[in-house]
Amino acid sequence: MEELKQCPVCGSQKSDPFLSTTDFFLSGVEFTISRCSNCGFRFTNPRPEANELGKYYQSTDYISHSDARKGLFASVYQLVRKYTLSRKYALISNYHLKGKILDIGCATGQFLHYMESKGWEAAGIEPDEKTRNRAISEFALKVFPEEQLDDFEKSSFDVISMWHVLEHVSALDQRMDQLKRLLKPGGTLVIALPNCDAYDALKYGKFWAGYDVPRHLYHFTRADVEFLFGKYGFKLIRVLPMRFDAFYVSLLSEKYKTGKMHWLPAIWNGFWSNAKAGQKNGFSSHIYLLKTK
Repeated sequence: MEELKQCPVCGSQKSDPFLSTTDFFLSGVEFTISRCSNCGFRFTNPRPEANELGKYYQSTDYISHSDARKGLFASVYQLVRKYTLSRKYALISNYHLKGKILDIGCATGQFLHYMESKGWEAAGIEPDEKTRNRAISEFALKVFPEEQLDDFEKSSFDVISMWHVLEHVSALDQRMDQLKRLLKPGGTLVIALPNCDAYDALKYGKFWAGYDVPRHLYHFTRADVEFLFGKYGFKLIRVLPMRFDAFYVSLLSEKYKTGKMHWLPAIWNGFWSNAKAGQKNGFSSHIYLLKTK
């Protein structure tokens, strides 16, 4: 295990245990989430070494990698994803009608394939070899391992997207430097992240699926995102809700808490999470749009 000696966001060497939770998805191992005493950022600590993290993803239930379609849960997931592809394209089109897009953590490539069908020049990064090869063989996409991030030319992309990916990245400072180097002047970063201040996070506590330890190494709020990206010269220009995530996360949280997927309580809690988001909590997940200052 790797123990972080300082906050990944502000660098403070003081933190306290915030929450003990379990890898309910796969290993059953308990992990601690620490909270920085200076800036309040929450991060999994200690955490598996970078070369050990891969084994925590090796499950056919990891839908974004397996693209599973069997069962009610997987079927609903696929329907929602199909709908959100068009919404993601519409969002990006507000800022760029055409150009070059890099999707980091592109999984099986559905989003990049959709963007290519709309005339975009697309490239992807996917660290898992099996998943990467599937994206290449099924959609003929240009998908590379993570090492390629250092080989792309400077200012290569109009848009860089990371859909629920940044929370998985071990070398956070390195990734931030890469994003700044690869984005064209006037380009747009699109970052989707769970929000650990959301109502459903407070409701489910240690059973909240958004913690997803140890795959999620960091646990962001809007303030964390604004502070972190501000350090690297990015300005937050817009924050959008991911309303479906409240239901998806609540359903998984019900399973982690009770052992079963209780649909009615999950739908109810997802509804209330979205309803209360405008007060102070924010939504279960947010999309952050950022540009260089």
